[in-house]
Amino acid sequence: MRLNDAVTVIQPLDETAMVAARERQTRLTKPAGSLGALEGLAVRLAGLAGHCPPPIPKRPAVAVFAGDHGVHAQAVTPWPQEVTAQMVANFLAGGAVVNAFARQVGAAVTVVDVGVASPILATPVRGGETVGRGGELWARKVRAGTRDLAVEPALTPAEALAAVEVGISVAQDLVVEGYDILVTGDMGIANTTPAAALIAAFTGADPADVTGRGTGVDDATLAHKTSVIAAALDLHRPDVHDPIGVLAAVGGLEHAAIAGFILGGAALRVPVVLDGVIACSSALVAAAMAPYAVGAMVAGHRSAEPGASVALSHLGLAPLVDLGLRLGEGTGAVLALPIVACAVRVLHDVATFDSAGVAKK
Repeated sequence: MRLNDAVTVIQPLDETAMVAARERQTRLTKPAGSLGALEGLAVRLAGLAGHCPPPIPKRPAVAVFAGDHGVHAQAVTPWPQEVTAQMVANFLAGGAVVNAFARQVGAAVTVVDVGVASPILATPVRGGETVGRGGELWARKVRAGTRDLAVEPALTPAEALAAVEVGISVAQDLVVEGYDILVTGDMGIANTTPAAALIAAFTGADPADVTGRGTGVDDATLAHKTSVIAAALDLHRPDVHDPIGVLAAVGGLEHAAIAGFILGGAALRVPVVLDGVIACSSALVAAAMAPYAVGAMVAGHRSAEPGASVALSHLGLAPLVDLGLRLGEGTGAVLALPIVACAVRVLHDVATFDSAGVAKK
């Protein structure tokens, strides 16, 4: 599916299904509103599915999009760039936190090389992944890392579009394989720098308010990182009415691919659970391309990175989990999966006052 095709088919949530879900909530054996945000989530998922109750998500798939960044040359992080490829190998071996969390909830893990600069010491495969062990590596590289956004556009528009369409195709492939809820993951040393730039561009926020410590930089590096982002925005002056142009100027390959992944899920009416600041920045791109795509987005958690909260507020999304996480990989979103499933299961399993013979107030 191409970008234009995906954007064309993304439609608003089904209002009839949402009305039915709201009405059913009032008849269940619980005080009205007593499940808080879970009730609204279940209503939205009914609207996404187009019927009430919506299907209970049972086959989650995490897609970890990996890429490198030319802005690494600006010393915005103390971690060497080679760590991106090393962590990809760790995902494939099943040794990362996202693998542990995925095993706990029965999620598959797919790692998508959309722009890793260093060689990956693993063999690309496209089948035979076993849930509970490592993950598959899907070789979808657009280019070996971005250019340095501090001195030139990170990508060409054609490269940005290609990365978006990688994400759309990954979503489509996973849904065809029977996965019914998608989870965003990411890996890329220095990727919180383009994430902050994207969030500042799309929300109009000051770079100082959306730039965080990423992997834990000190005060001096944080100040330098913020200044690099501010200077890049001043250099490129990205136009939010041209989302591909914004991605090309200050984005990353994994950011673009995650934006496409969200669009692909929305086009197929499958929920997409957002992870941290990288996913939130990508969600802003997706929403700029197709505003109705927000209907498919579930905010898995509130990242400790300040830009994530700014982005979620701009999107009108409330996070399900707030544990001060800032790891990435998809970890916070995976933790939210049982909550999403429980929100839907209420509509399936909880008795009504009439059926249970329980008196209303």
